[in-house]
Amino acid sequence: MLRNVSARLELDISGRTDMVLSLAVAHGARLNSESLSIVLNGAPIEPREIVDRHGSRLHTMVSEAGRMTIDYSAEITGQCEPAAIDELDRIIYLRPSRYCESDTLLPTAHSEFSGIQGLDLLAAVGTWVQERLYYVPGSSRVTDGAVGTLLARQGVCRDYAHLVIALLRALDVPARMVAVYAPGLSPMDFHAVAEAFIDGQWHAVDATGLAPRQSLVRISTGRDAADIAFLTNHWSNLTLRDLQVLAIADVLPIDDPRQLAEIR
Repeated sequence: MLRNVSARLELDISGRTDMVLSLAVAHGARLNSESLSIVLNGAPIEPREIVDRHGSRLHTMVSEAGRMTIDYSAEITGQCEPAAIDELDRIIYLRPSRYCESDTLLPTAHSEFSGIQGLDLLAAVGTWVQERLYYVPGSSRVTDGAVGTLLARQGVCRDYAHLVIALLRALDVPARMVAVYAPGLSPMDFHAVAEAFIDGQWHAVDATGLAPRQSLVRISTGRDAADIAFLTNHWSNLTLRDLQVLAIADVLPIDDPRQLAEIR
């Protein structure tokens, strides 16, 4: 499968600031080509790349005030190897986290899914979340977690993923969050899905059903949205003036949510 992805950001930066970008496809992808350009007030900036233990590639820099444009693009050929499995994952991704309050949702999870296991459990949780939430662009606040999402009955992809993750962790299934480029997604944007550890492998769960899981391209992996933000800054304010994301594939698979799928 041939996939092409790109992202363009335009920022106004009010003063000297420390920035972290997470736009590049994760380490291990089979790349035919890749480029990252960062320009501040007409002058190029060279970031420093840091790769975390999941292969997320973070680009860090200190920027002065002004107008910044960021352009990233990559062509991915074929499918990469499955993400490495770490014993630490089984500990970290069973714990409650900032946006995935699995301890609070434990009674709900056991009431709704008692006795269901394996693939049937992933399908049941994904369907349950999909049927109880409305996808409403702009409805989500940056402070909303899984509990708030369930009470509000609406959200966007990150909210769907948070609720899936929290329910699975409450059922003793390690679960984590993945930021992805998503060919087939409409409207096009960065996308977020859950991953659950079942039968010795991580499998994607996307309760939104907005893009085929088989075509997803991994960007970053973590506990919840706090770990996978595409842009983080400290010291000064910045304003996101424009964001354009594109992800296309030469073939879009037909996704059956009842079947297991890996992000590769």
